[in-house]
Formats: sequence, C-alpha cells, structure tokens
Amino acid sequence: MELKGSIVALVTPFKDGKVDEASLRNLIKWHLESGTHGILVLGTTGEAATMDMDERKRVMEIALEEAKGKVPLIVGTGTNNTKVALKYTKLAKEMGFDAALIVAPYYNKPTQAGLYQHYSTIAKEVDIPIILYNVPGRTSVNILPETTAKLAEIPNIVAIKEACGSIKQITEVLMRVPSDFTVLSGDDFTALATVLLGGKGVISVAANVMPKEMAQLMESALNGDVATAKELNLKLFPLFKGMFIETNPVPAKFALWLMGKIETPEVRLPLAPLSESSLESLKNLLKENYQLIS
Repeated sequence: MELKGSIVALVTPFKDGKVDEASLRNLIKWHLESGTHGILVLGTTGEAATMDMDERKRVMEIALEEAKGKVPLIVGTGTNNTKVALKYTKLAKEMGFDAALIVAPYYNKPTQAGLYQHYSTIAKEVDIPIILYNVPGRTSVNILPETTAKLAEIPNIVAIKEACGSIKQITEVLMRVPSDFTVLSGDDFTALATVLLGGKGVISVAANVMPKEMAQLMESALNGDVATAKELNLKLFPLFKGMFIETNPVPAKFALWLMGKIETPEVRLPLAPLSESSLESLKNLLKENYQLIS
C-alpha cells in the first residue's frame, strides 16, 4: 500500500436520517473509474463525529466491498477520547483497512506530551499503519513538527495529513521526518506546494466533486510535470474556495446533489443546509467554471 496522489475525503451520503448506501456505493465506483488514488471514509468530510458504531461499521463494510484491493482504503478512527479512538482503530484493523487516520484530540487541548502519548498508546496497541491528522482550525491544538518527527520514529506511524495551512510548518515537517515517512496535504490549497516540496499527495475535499482532475493534478506534480500541475491548480482553485463557502462538507454535498451524484444533500446537525445565497454561488461556480451542471 502506497499513500500518494489524490486521496478523497469521501462524504457520507444520508437520506431520511440514515446512511444512503446506494449513493455511497455509486460514489466509490465513480472514484475508482475516475482514477482517484485512495479513499478515506469516516473523516471530517464524512461527518464521522455524528455517526454511531453501527453506522460506522456499515460504511466501512460498503467501502471494503466496493474498493478493497483496488486502491488504499483508509478509515478515520480519531476522537478526543483515547480509549474510544483505540476501539475504533482496533475495528479498522479487524475489518481489513489499509490504514487509520487519527485526528489530534479536539476540545481537550492536550500538550505536545499528551499528543505524543495519545498516538503512541494507540500505535503500540494496534498493528495498523497510522496517519496522524493535524487540523488546528478544528481541534484548537497543533501537532508541532518536532512532535511529528518523534512520532515518526514509531514503526507503524507512517504518515501525516497536514492541514495546518502553513507551508512553513509543512516544510519544517519534511525537514525533520525520515525519508520513508509520508507527508500528505490536508488542504487542497496547499496540495501542489506540498508535493513540490517533497510530500506525496493530498487528502482532498475537492476530489469529491472533480476526482479525475484532482488525480491528474497530483500525478502531474509527482511526475515532475510542473507546467501541467500549475495549470490544473489554477483551474481548480475556484473549486477549492467553493468547497469552503460554508463549513465542509456542506458545499461538497450540495455540489454532488446538484450534479446528480447523490439523492439528497442532507447533512446532520449541528451542520445546517447551505444558505440560499451560498447555493446560488455554488450553482454559478459549477455551471460557469466547470460545466458540471446545466
């Protein structure tokens, strides 16, 4: 399993308050056809924080049924409770996922020592490749580069999804970690820069909407075709912004609904549906910039 390229942070389609299994299967099939290099379920974009254990298991089962052995399959297993994160990570191992993405504990605001102990405890208990997930904008805690480097010494901590939004920090991480440790962008905006600096790809929100183009962007960058990568990055930049016109994954779900890829744009509270003004902006973006809707 090689973690590289465009890895989609997949939305979880809902219908009438339940997981829309048919739409989920269709999305995964579409990503496989479109050249997406990896699939992450139950991440931030997948609204995992609102899902119970039965729902989590069902999403995991569907992902495995549709994509196991075809692309790397990653599942989000992080929470702000180390015991619960450990339970979810053990389940990922038992079910046969290729890796677990573990977000930095939110709300608790652990120190760097607490972060190290959180991740090292899980890594020592579960023999599965672990991807650290640093997203200070959501967790209010930043995994510092020196902490990432220390965690990278643990054999099954193999990568980081770096969503700090700082090229400076990403560069510092790349300077400190071993050459076989994978750095992935966690923001579409920093994906190209991360790869050109030595990273291996992105865990992407925009790939939900334009999977083929995101895969092409990452392939071009990884293959050293910087001119093509720059052209694609500029083409996709309005989409990167559009996906955050309101809180992710609300715009992504509404885009997929407008495109006919999912039956409803339903999100779970405390997220609310897209406002009328944002919906109009999104429609214009999809129509005028990308001809994805008529």
